[in-house]
Amino acid sequence: MGRWKSVIGERLKSRTLDNQRTESRIGVSVLNKMTSLGHPTFERVS
Repeated sequence: MGRWKSVIGERLKSRTLDNQRTESRIGVSVLNKMTSLGHPTFERVS
């Protein structure tokens, strides 16, 4: 939740429920993309 609030904001800006759902989905995909970019990949070396 802390990451969500710092990147997206503390509250939804849309008024209608459908628009809030869309806003949430966009926020989740942005955070997932940021998370995937920050994870290191490991390869086993013999």
